Amino acid sequence: MTTLTTALPSNGSKNRKYFPPLTEVTRTHLTTQEAAYYLNRASQTLRIWACAENGPIRPVRVYGRLGWSVTEIRRVLGLA
Repeated sequence: MTTLTTALPSNGSKNRKYFPPLTEVTRTHLTTQEAAYYLNRASQTLRIWACAENGPIRPVRVYGRLGWSVTEIRRVLGLA
């Protein structure tokens, strides 16, 4: 009997996204995943803020997608 196994990367680097320091971000808006990383919240928390319109940041909606202002994220974090 033969058992097949798959090797996973030891550091998991293929599944991780790199986020530069917020001070180096030059775009005006971020995706929900990126904003959640910088705010240290789950992506779903930001989606709830968007639906309920009760969070510290209000996103812009473009064709059903949420865009989170880098300026507002910096303000909330006290970096502005």
